[in-house]
Formats: sequence, structure tokens, C-alpha cells
Amino acid sequence: MDNGTETSVKRRQVFYIPGYDPFPPRRYRELYRTESAAQAKISGYEIGVAGKPKDDGYGWRAAAKIDGSTTVADIDVLIWSDIVRDSMSNSIPATYWQMLRTSWIYITSGTLRRLMWMRKGPVIAALYPVGMLILQLLVGLLLGWFVASVVEGIVASVIGLFGWSVRFPWFVSWPIVLAICWLVLRFCQSKDRKTYAYYLMYDYAFSAGLKGDTRPELKERMAEFEARISEALRSDVDEVLVVGHSSGAHLAISILAAVLRSSPPRKNGPKLGLLTLGQVVPMVSFLPKATALRADLNYIATSEAITWIDVSAPGDGCCFALCDPVAVSGVADSDQKWPIVISAAFTQTLAPERWEELKRKYFRLHFQYLCSFDRPKDYDYFQITCGPRTLADRYRGRASSKSRIDVVASKYTTME
Repeated sequence: MDNGTETSVKRRQVFYIPGYDPFPPRRYRELYRTESAAQAKISGYEIGVAGKPKDDGYGWRAAAKIDGSTTVADIDVLIWSDIVRDSMSNSIPATYWQMLRTSWIYITSGTLRRLMWMRKGPVIAALYPVGMLILQLLVGLLLGWFVASVVEGIVASVIGLFGWSVRFPWFVSWPIVLAICWLVLRFCQSKDRKTYAYYLMYDYAFSAGLKGDTRPELKERMAEFEARISEALRSDVDEVLVVGHSSGAHLAISILAAVLRSSPPRKNGPKLGLLTLGQVVPMVSFLPKATALRADLNYIATSEAITWIDVSAPGDGCCFALCDPVAVSGVADSDQKWPIVISAAFTQTLAPERWEELKRKYFRLHFQYLCSFDRPKDYDYFQITCGPRTLADRYRGRASSKSRIDVVASKYTTME
């Protein structure tokens, strides 16, 4: 429980939970290394990144000198990219079946319509892979039909030289159509690192597959994460900070709810902070079987053992910007304390020329929270993760943004 006095952080343990990301976690170390150096140069402090002396998982050590204070942070990535990769190993027909099933779940449950009440950006992002996959299929069929027509025309011309006429029956022309269509779809799948259609479809299908319930393999991994965080809370660090980005935000919420239920922080132990970035919680919490997640949201929101700051930006079209995930999910109590919802305000914190360069790079913008800002206000990812102030101290007295969305929007509000 925060007693209102500031705690100078000498040592911090940070756990970073990525979103639905199949790539190896070393990319996060390199991103932190390069962007922290850029932010330090802009903001006038010192920070360095090195490997950890003993690392059971994957992480790095950062040391910073800010306002005359030196802080060391051990930053661990809680890895579930292997589960992501396994969920993406689907055939083309299986992907189209996932598209139909996921669309059916979101539409027939009324969830899609409710999501559009708040922010259209992430809903458009959700509809994008559906539209792109349908477009790829149509292009494949049309090209296949064209090739079959050309082949039929050539064969007819050759046979016509002998005074005969011919017309392909359907069981001859359709195999050509389907073969060409398949080649087109394979080509599109091979270029998905540019279009993200398959990637996003896998992402939404993963969340919606059990209508909001957590997959068994992910539950097991989350239990491992819970154990690691609980162990850190028994150590002699000054703060334990959990950062959840994108889909990792709702994982962080559920993991910390389990931590607080089973082994809450000691009275004189490390402070506990939760930082959610670019969250997409409603994509899951609005689904009918997300009863456990809604219960976790309700529990965390009233806890005095934690500080929860939620950061998003209207310029990020892949998140539910400034939406209070507790309130919009319909599980807020009268004594709700968290989260404090603030805006990273990309249009104000990025230089005009940099904003102009990034504003249409939607997926890059979704990771901007982990990067440097030209004109940072009270959000500086590197001071939060490696600075001398706890999350509670940094945002003490800070009110949520006036643009915060806190209207109940979910059709389903039952809790486990």
C-alpha cells in the first residue's frame, strides 16, 4: 500500500510481457538499447545496456544516472513466442476456416458492434485481415478463370485448324482455376511480412478461439510467469514493475491478479507496478467466456497493493486508445482506483517531421511506446523502467486524461 512517501529506486526488477509476437525476444533488447540511447541524448541523462551476469530466461541489465541518482534494472522478457509460433502453423484452408469462425464469434455475439462504439481504429484493424484474405481469394479465382479461358482459347484455336470445335467441361477448367488460385494464395502468404493479413488473422483467432477463455497451454505459461513475479516480490529490490504491451496487457492483468491473490507484496517489500501500453483488452474482455479476465480486471482495479498506469495514444490505430479497460468492460466498482489512463499524445511528443514519417506506419506506431520521444512529457519508458522513481511516485496525483472513455460498452459483464 502506498504510504505517500517517495522511494528512491536503486534496484528494479522489470518483467516485460510482449503481445502476440512470434519473433525471438532479442529484438526487444536491441530496441531498448538503441532507443534508450536516443532518449538519453534527447533528455540529458545517462543509460547503458549490458547482458545479465546470470540469466535463467532472456533479459538484460540497464543502468542509468538520472538527476544525480544511479539505478540498476534487470529486465526480463517473459517469453510466450513459441506458443504464438505454434498457433500460426496453419495451412491456407485452415486460416480461411479461422477467418470464418472468428468473424462468426465476434459478429453473432454482438462484440464487434460494441467494440465499434468506442474506437473504430482497432476494429478496422481487426476487419483488415478479413478483407485482405477475401481480396486475395477473389484475385486468385479471377486470375485462375482468366488463365483457364486463355488455355481453352489456345486449345480451341489449335483444334480448329482441323475443322473441329471444343469447349472445356467444368471438370477440366476448374482444376486449372483452383491450381492458379492456390499459387496466388501461396504467393500472398509468402509476402505476409508486408501485408500482415495472415499474422493479424492468427492474432484475433488466438484470442477469440475459446470465446475469451484462456488456452490451456497459455494458462500453464502464465502460471510460470506468476511464480517468477512472486519470487521477485520476495527479493530485496526496491520495485517490481510489470509491463504488458498490446495483447500482453491482458496477460499482465491476469498474472498480477493471481500474484496478488496468492502472495501479495510484503509491507516493507518491493513496490509493485503495472504499466500497460497500447492495450487491446476489450477485444478479449468483451467476449462471452472472458469471465476470468473480467474478474481479474475488477480485482486489480480496487487493489491498494499495486499502481496501475495505462498508456495509449489516439494516433495508434491498433489499440483502444484512452479506453478504461475496467469501466468499458462493465466491471468497475464504486471504489475503483485503477488504472490511471494517460495519453502518449504522439502528435505533441513527436517532432512534426517524425510524426509525418510515422503516422501511416501503423504497426511501427503500435511500438512507439517502447521508443524515444522528441518532446517527452510525463511518459518516458526508459525513466519508468530504469529511473530513480517508482511508478507510484512518478504519477502520484496524476489524474486520468479528460478524453478517457469509461462508458460501459460490453454486452457481457459476468465474472468468474
